[in-house]
Amino acid sequence: MSDFAITPWEIPSLPVAGDSRRFPVRRIFCVGRNYAAHTREMGADPAREPPFFFMKPAHAIVADGGEVPFPLATADLHHEVEMVVALSRGGTAIAPEAAESHIFGYAVGIDLTRRDVQAIAKQRSWPWEAAKGFDHGAPCGALRTVAEIGHPKRGRITLDVDGTRRQEGDLAQMIWSVPEIIGHLSRLFTLQPGDLIFTGTPAGVGPVVAGNRLKGQVEGLADLTVTVTAAA
Repeated sequence: MSDFAITPWEIPSLPVAGDSRRFPVRRIFCVGRNYAAHTREMGADPAREPPFFFMKPAHAIVADGGEVPFPLATADLHHEVEMVVALSRGGTAIAPEAAESHIFGYAVGIDLTRRDVQAIAKQRSWPWEAAKGFDHGAPCGALRTVAEIGHPKRGRITLDVDGTRRQEGDLAQMIWSVPEIIGHLSRLFTLQPGDLIFTGTPAGVGPVVAGNRLKGQVEGLADLTVTVTAAA
């Protein structure tokens, strides 16, 4: 007999390149405006902003090769390609110089955004959950482990829509490095094993429609490809 009042759901997880085991996902944190050019294209000043964060539900993950039904309540869905950090150890007030020892591996992610919903939220000083935390809003590829690739500090990051380049930058252009991100975030939350951190997107974000095929790449990591389909 089950110990639960309803049937429990499956734990969201990501594949690990070269390993039959999967990485269980606890939470998804995202860093806003972490590349200067993208910060400027969103109308902000990168020299004056400390890092800020928002969240997506773990069940918003879509695996490589998967489909993203065009979400409800938007006419302006945008792509944002990002490097994703997966934590194997947690902690509070983690020193940046110790942060890399908490990392399991890295992946390519796409932070999908209801841009029109976000614009209204900004105007009215509302929270961003409806703009960012919707179903299928966090495509993420297979993880490559630190033991295999180390800690990427630089390397090209790109996103193509139907074979046309939309976004291109370099990890070295991050305003806040991965260790600094972990340090800041761990002063707001007690981080846990299984947490993911989307680390921000370069310039070139833009709209996608049903039928588009999105391909995100970060040099040295496994590619991520998903297809936007008609609304469910």
